[in-house]
Order: sequence, then C-alpha cells, then structure tokens
Amino acid sequence: MTTETVGYQQPTLLQRFSSLCTTLVQRYLPDPFLFAAILTFVVFLIAMPVTQQSPVQMVDAFAGGFWNLLKFGMQMAMVVVTGHAMASAPVFKRGLAYLAMTAKTPGHAILIVTVVSALACWINWGFGLVVGAIFARELAAKVKGVDYRLLIASAYTGFLFWHAGLSGSIPLALASGSNLEVVTAGAVTQAISTSDTLFSTGNLLILAVMLLVIPLLNKAMHPSSASEVVTIDPALLQEPSPSQPSRALTPAEKLEHNPWVNRLLALLGFSYIISYFAEHGFALNLNIVNFIFLFTAILLHDSPKRLIKAVAEGTQNTAGILLQFPFYAGIMGMMVAKGPEGISLAGAVSDWFVSISTPDSFPLFTFLSAGIVNFFVPSGGGQWAVQAPIMMPAGEALGVPAAKTAMAIAWGDAWTNMIQPFWALPALSIAGLNAKDIMGFCLIALLASGLIIGVGLVLL
Repeated sequence: MTTETVGYQQPTLLQRFSSLCTTLVQRYLPDPFLFAAILTFVVFLIAMPVTQQSPVQMVDAFAGGFWNLLKFGMQMAMVVVTGHAMASAPVFKRGLAYLAMTAKTPGHAILIVTVVSALACWINWGFGLVVGAIFARELAAKVKGVDYRLLIASAYTGFLFWHAGLSGSIPLALASGSNLEVVTAGAVTQAISTSDTLFSTGNLLILAVMLLVIPLLNKAMHPSSASEVVTIDPALLQEPSPSQPSRALTPAEKLEHNPWVNRLLALLGFSYIISYFAEHGFALNLNIVNFIFLFTAILLHDSPKRLIKAVAEGTQNTAGILLQFPFYAGIMGMMVAKGPEGISLAGAVSDWFVSISTPDSFPLFTFLSAGIVNFFVPSGGGQWAVQAPIMMPAGEALGVPAAKTAMAIAWGDAWTNMIQPFWALPALSIAGLNAKDIMGFCLIALLASGLIIGVGLVLL
C-alpha cells in the first residue's frame, strides 16, 4: 500500500477523531491471535474467583471447549475459499468491475460498499462478509484516491446488520419454537413470530436509521488530505492471467482443461440448489451459502485446472481462522463453565446487569450485557444459550416483552463485533489486511451504532 501526497485540506473533527483512533489501534491493538491469547488469560484469571473454580477446573473447561468450533471453523474456512474461488472467475470479476464503475469518487465508493455489504449481511451474514470484502477490493482497483483500509472497514460495518436480518440466529430460534421452554428457563413456551422480532416496527426503524447513518458516517471518515489516504496498487489486486500450455497436452492434462467436467458438476450442484429453494424457500444457512459459492465457482471457471488453482490461492487466506477459532472455543468453554453454586462468568455478567435494571432500562442493559459477553462468546447461538436462561425470565418478571428482550440480545451480539477481530478474519483474509488496519474506523462505527441501537431499544 502507498500514501498519496497531493494537497492539504483542513480535516473535520470526525476525521481527526477517526485518525486518532486509527493511530492508537495501529500502535496498541495486537495481532488477532495475540488478542485471542490475551482474552484467554483474562477469562482464566477472572472466572476463578467469580465462579469459585480452581485453576485445574478452568484448564479442563478450556480444553473441554477447545474443539467445539471445528465444524463452524471449517464452514468459515470454506466461506473464504469458495468466496475467493467464485470472485476470481473472469465472469464474476467483470460483473463486479461493472458495478464498481458506478462509483466515481472515493466518497461514493465508501457509500456504495457500505450499503451493498449491509444489505447482503441482512440477507445472510456469511454471504455479506464475503461479497462486501470482494466488492471493496474491486472498488479499490477502480476508484483512484480511495482509502483501502476504510473501504474494507466499511464493508465490515455491514456486519452490524446481520442479527436483525434474515439469518439472525436468535429471532429464527424464537420463530422455530424448538426447545424454547428449556432454553429460556420457562420464560418462553410458544414460538414468537418474526413479525414481532425482525419485522417489528421498532427493529425496522433501528435498521432504517442505521442504514442511513452508517454509510454517511463511513464516508465522512475518509481523510480529506491525500497525504493521509492509504491506497493500494491496483496491480496487486489483479489475478494473473492463466498461461497457455507450450506443448501438446497428455490425455490426463486434456481432461484437466476440459470445460465439460465443470459444466456437468455444476449441473449436479445447481439441481440440488433449485430443489433446496423449492422445498425450503429463501432459508439460507452457511452450508447452502458455501454450496452455492462452490458450484458457482465450478461453473464460472472453464476447467478443473483453473478451479483448483483458484481454490489453492484462497486456501492460503485461512490460516487465521484455523489457528484462532479453537482458542475462542476454549474461551467460550471457560465463560460458560459453572462453579459449585451454579454460577458461570457469562451468567455473572448478565446477572449484574439484571440487578441494576428497571422495566424501562432493562432492554438497554440487556443490549450492553450482550455486547460484553460477545467479546468472549462471539457466536450468536452461543450468546443465546448463555444469556437466554437469565435475561428472558428477568425480562418477563419486569414486564418487558420477550421479543424485545431477545432482540436486545441479538443487537448486542452484532454490536461489539466491530471491535472483535473474530468475525473480521474472513474479510481481512480476502483483503490481505490486518485487524489493526480497520479497527480504528470500526471503533467509530461501534460508538455511533451503539447510540442508535441503545436509544431505539429505550424509546421504541
């Protein structure tokens, strides 16, 4: 990446503040793996006195949870690999390039990538993470003078919208009605329709304000002085053109370059995709998203050889996921481990917020507690399992509607992802950046979104 030097304009207060945040994050935020290691030590030391467990018990809880995210880690690795393979296909790249050409200025590029990512994440969070990062790369190659760090950060801020969208695990769990009485400790006994959660007036108003404010906020953070803009050489974002064989191919090599292998595989895959949507409607999950990405990549690459090359290149970006996800699983194990009195550290955090709540403040404190717990349990399903047995009965006792309490947990789970590197790893892998490159901008988005969501939960 390079820093352009063309002129100087007096920065706004927001630009100065975002520059300060970026500088501090660059200086003090460790590598995401070290961040996970520090969280491990913090939870280990705090959980012992709070839950009255011994060091040996904490080690057992850490080790017991360490491999609990293996399936999910593999799914996330496939998000990166299949997303890269699909995006590197010539046809897909031309489509993104055409869309990127609609952005004429750096500010327009920031706006469009934020909106595209937000809408994609609202549809499905895995889809949004990949599409947002890929689109940001394409915009960086097409729009002169746009800050590459802010582009990727803007794509990642779309992740704020996921848990209030169609793939939100908590509202979907409520709508399913499965095992609700057990999970919520008796507070919810019947399914709660998405019309009361995702499509409630309060939730839609919060979404509308967020969709208006966050893109404009990201645009306003773009450095006014070209000397502070960090750009990237477009040549670094281009895939090398496939080389043509210089000799006659063997029969095996001819098969490797035969487009009909990919076409027949794609026919098989898309037959299932059509059948899936016919049977389940627009019910996206990680497995079907990855399936679509993979078979779209198979179709768009014109030979098995080129597909294999694209997948091999994408696999290089999965190192952070493979290394860090087991540690977060271990942290989650320590967070939910209960001591002799049945108290876990995650439960203690939630209990404290309940103890200081009133009926009017309870949704706000539920949101804040979910944001804190999300640092250590960065999983929507894990968040629900930890907080539902505490917050849902407390909300019922205070007369707060169950749907509102659940959405406060959901918003809190999405909120602090802005400063939690766990979920940024796929986007960072695609972008070729480090967490400290984008987290300064994301901190501003955290503050603004926290104010919008908090006020919305209190007033609506």
